[in-house]
Amino acid sequence: MARSHHRKKHKEHLQQFKHKSDTALEKAKSKGSRVFAVTGAVLGIAIGYIASSGSYVWMAVGLVLGLLAGYFVGERIDKG
Repeated sequence: MARSHHRKKHKEHLQQFKHKSDTALEKAKSKGSRVFAVTGAVLGIAIGYIASSGSYVWMAVGLVLGLLAGYFVGERIDKG
């Protein structure tokens, strides 16, 4: 009795499936800048809170600076 996984048609189908999953991994790698941006924003708020004893202005400044720094670090990692 013939087994379906030995048929040529089935093997071509599996090869096409493998190629589709490879592109999915590449898309996942391109989102590193978002992860670093969010992490930088959280760290920026924490540093702003600790440094200013809870002043909202300095926490907002820390948020923006941490977000930008994390985004640019993530972009450099994605490129390299």
